[in-house]
Amino acid sequence: MRWLIVFFLALLLFGGLRGVLLKLGLGRLPGDFTLRFAGREFHVPLASSLVLSFLAMLLAHWF
Repeated sequence: MRWLIVFFLALLLFGGLRGVLLKLGLGRLPGDFTLRFAGREFHVPLASSLVLSFLAMLLAHWF
C-alpha cells in the first residue's frame, strides 16, 4: 500500500513540474508514453514516476 501512495504522489509531482522535469530529461525515458487520441495528447510517465518514487523513497529512508 505504501508504494502505491508513493507512486501516486510521484505522478502528481511529475504532472505539476512537467516543464522543469522535461528540461532535466525526465518524461522522455523509455517507458514514458505519449498517446494521441481525438486531437489530444495524453502523457503517461511510467518510467519517470518510478525514478521519482525511488528518489522519494531514498529521501524518506535517510530522514
